[in-house]
Amino acid sequence: MADDPVEKMHQREREQERERLRALEAKDLEVESKRGPRPLEGFAGGHTTWASKQDDEAAAEVHAHDAEDSWAESQEQVARLSPGNGEPARKDEEPPK
Repeated sequence: MADDPVEKMHQREREQERERLRALEAKDLEVESKRGPRPLEGFAGGHTTWASKQDDEAAAEVHAHDAEDSWAESQEQVARLSPGNGEPARKDEEPPK
């Protein structure tokens, strides 16, 4: 079976993969051996005029009613799935008044 060309090809592929993984591990160890701050990939040194205040303002506007909307959708779903006898669908839920 050692003379099988397919087996030799698979063995060579496994050896190449092991060598590739060894090279990646060596790179990782080299990077980890250096201490200090590291820039994010793709964003290193990039200048932007976008301020975090803009993010906060946009989020406050876009997501202002998320909690209320989510609660309303949840209540609609509970009402739709609740049994018709007035009891709550779950035991930890308060019965309707």
